[in-house]
Amino acid sequence: MIENLFQLGEGIDHRGILIVPLFPKRDPLARYITLDEALRMGFSVCEVSEAGLVPELLAENPLSDDVLLYDGEELVGAKQNRILNLTVLVEASSALPIPVSCVEQGRWQSHAATFTAAPHASNPRLRQRKAEALHSQPLTRGVAQSDVWDEVGFTANRLAVSSSTHANADAFRAYRPALAELEQAFPLQPGQCGAALALGADLCLDIVSRPDAFTHLWPKLRAGYLLDALDRLDQPNPATETLGAFISALSTAVTSRGPSAGRGTDIRLRGDALIGSGLELDGELLQLCAFRNDRGAAGATRTIARSSRRRHA
Repeated sequence: MIENLFQLGEGIDHRGILIVPLFPKRDPLARYITLDEALRMGFSVCEVSEAGLVPELLAENPLSDDVLLYDGEELVGAKQNRILNLTVLVEASSALPIPVSCVEQGRWQSHAATFTAAPHASNPRLRQRKAEALHSQPLTRGVAQSDVWDEVGFTANRLAVSSSTHANADAFRAYRPALAELEQAFPLQPGQCGAALALGADLCLDIVSRPDAFTHLWPKLRAGYLLDALDRLDQPNPATETLGAFISALSTAVTSRGPSAGRGTDIRLRGDALIGSGLELDGELLQLCAFRNDRGAAGATRTIARSSRRRHA
């Protein structure tokens, strides 16, 4: 049972944003480090060739540790910014092609030979839509690209952000002071390995097996959570029990397993109003993310505003 792997802490409800910290019930077995740690130690991500391919990058890991690249993490630079399509465990002393989606539609020229890590992960709305597109074919390159571009445009529209290259990162940049103020209400808790978000009707969960890894991931995931909240502050929010029911539903969701992009086994979950994905290694759940997915009419009626109506980043 998935919910037996972690327990809920005391939730924080601030301005209509409810975030509940999650704590592990078991000691982690697998060792790995995060992207931000690895980049400082010689790990790199670059285009697959001089010409490049939009839906694929090359991760080069000269380290003695495996590196966990988290679903929705954003890579900045090279020919255009990308996000991770799914969580990938890059084996020590290896090179690996990784599936990605573009989040900067208006640029295809090199800014640097290698990528840096953005200080944010994709917002849950974007990650949810990507998960829906990839559910039945998570390793197929390019499947989610049009959905990702649509969602990046929707976010720019609703937050009135203008970007010359339609870059997802420009929305975070434009609202950096507002995000920083909200972040203070949701600090990392000692021993925390995950978080669950309730924002209006939207629900999201992110968890990893190692609290030390979550220490590096939380600032990025939190920024994504709060970006989705900016135009819905101070509105009514579900109670903690709603999140508890959502988490319990994970264990009754239909689960499928298949090859991963790197080490381990890719997991896909689908249940009533729930979609998710994760990564297992030797029977241990290393990572899981899940989203409420009953989008309804809102997802079908989104339109992209003309750039003259958007706020400049």
